[in-house]
Amino acid sequence: MDDRGDRTAQQDAPGADRVQATRPAARGVARNTAIFSALTAVSRVAGLAREILASAFFGTSAGFSAFTLAFNIPNTVRALFADSALSAAFVPVFTELIEEDRRKEAFRLASTLALLMLGVLGALTVLFVITANLVVPLLVGGGGSDFEELVVGLSQVLFPIVVLLAVNGLAVGILNAHDHFTVPALSPVVWNVVIVVFLVGGHVTLDGDAELYAYAVGIVAGTAAQLAMALPVLRQVGFKLTFQVDLRDPRVRQVLVLMLPVTIGLGLINVNLLINSILGKLVSEEAPRAIDAAFRIYMLPQGIFSVAIATVLFPALSRLAVRRDLAGLRDLLGSGMRQILLTLVPAAVFSVCLAEPITRLVYERGAFDADSTEQVAEALLWFSLSLPLSGINLLLTRTFFSLQQPWVTAGLSALNLGVNVAVSVALYEPFGIAGIVVGTTVANVVMAVAQARKLRPLLEGRLDFWETFLTGLRVLVASLAAFGIAAFMVWYWLDDLLGRALLAQLLSMGFALGVGIALYGAFVQALGVREAEQVRRLVAGRLGRRPRAR
Repeated sequence: MDDRGDRTAQQDAPGADRVQATRPAARGVARNTAIFSALTAVSRVAGLAREILASAFFGTSAGFSAFTLAFNIPNTVRALFADSALSAAFVPVFTELIEEDRRKEAFRLASTLALLMLGVLGALTVLFVITANLVVPLLVGGGGSDFEELVVGLSQVLFPIVVLLAVNGLAVGILNAHDHFTVPALSPVVWNVVIVVFLVGGHVTLDGDAELYAYAVGIVAGTAAQLAMALPVLRQVGFKLTFQVDLRDPRVRQVLVLMLPVTIGLGLINVNLLINSILGKLVSEEAPRAIDAAFRIYMLPQGIFSVAIATVLFPALSRLAVRRDLAGLRDLLGSGMRQILLTLVPAAVFSVCLAEPITRLVYERGAFDADSTEQVAEALLWFSLSLPLSGINLLLTRTFFSLQQPWVTAGLSALNLGVNVAVSVALYEPFGIAGIVVGTTVANVVMAVAQARKLRPLLEGRLDFWETFLTGLRVLVASLAAFGIAAFMVWYWLDDLLGRALLAQLLSMGFALGVGIALYGAFVQALGVREAEQVRRLVAGRLGRRPRAR
């Protein structure tokens, strides 16, 4: 998976040869994206299996809503100070040092940051555990002493994931900068497997709230296992933790300065989910869990496609930014946006048209009843409308980070949060769950438009938005025909014919999805979507077939 040879070809090719020189690198990016997407798909399916089990055990009960709130507290802190925010601030600086062949300085920087995060976030974790009974009620906003007590206890168990994910964020940044994507993509599978073991074990051996505590302990154990998987690969790339904190290193300050706006840029977006949960509590005790369950389905295509594309492109974007190759950066960004549209527009159409049967198939068993399905399907429908724009937002945000211009997207993220809160607060009372989720959808639209407008002058040229718009239009037409009409009709006919038994649902949804995918592939080829042809050639090449010349 290493494409360092491709980078050398890029560096050696002058002037007019740049396009030819970038082709091997483009193939390397496509290869990494395909592998990362496949592994991420496996991890997302494992995560979905975990969610199915948890929903079967707990439904949309008040206890599970308490768990959702408890998990969202450390998860929001993680988004603000660790994991993705830390990695996004660290990768451009680390990549610059690697590109300049200053590996010793790069690894010393990583060691310093690792020790710094351990100290600061370790202290924050201890402080939260001690004061949780004072802090959590301010966030929960009432709901009864038993509910509050459960949120407090679960959040105390879960909070150590903040420290573990901070170190893991650095580890993933180091590996991605060396074009190692396999372990970072595979470790979430192990994370989910460990959690499932604790979840099932707790259900079999424990009762009541103790089951939820077993679930929480499993999340902490799975996070530790995820970090442990990265350690051997770090040694392979030459990294060794040294217990020397060099706070005078200007690169440390550079990362921390970058991290502040990155924290705002990525963290405030994740705050939206916590806000949804808190506002959901004002609708009903079941609403926080219903919104979270819909969000898990919504994130399945998001994680498989847009997260994979943005993760694989981020180091490449950072390298182009270091070289000031703005033309190459624009080309790569445009290609990435069109790849996201190619994958997420059909996913959005399918999810909007079949939100209820998707929810029923995934969740409706055990304690999760038809009323729970209706609530989750309502949230899923409105989440799905923003799916393509959410993916593009992620890539645009990473582009700002690669240019080391994170303050721009930080300010826009604050705007995103404000729009989300304003719309959700205005609509939750008359429209319930739908009103809350519409706030997220509207905020994603505003964020995408604002980021695109701000990015153009930084890249000193057009961003291929006209080509991207035309591609998106073709993809939308193909998606509506394949998934909005054909797949829906197949599902409707088979659902009426076969009924609602689990096997019948699997057959009706499976055939509908298969027909949709087949027709969509044919339609995007017929409509001349270039990215679809690139995917076809990639698949043909990996199967050992030479695509016929056109």
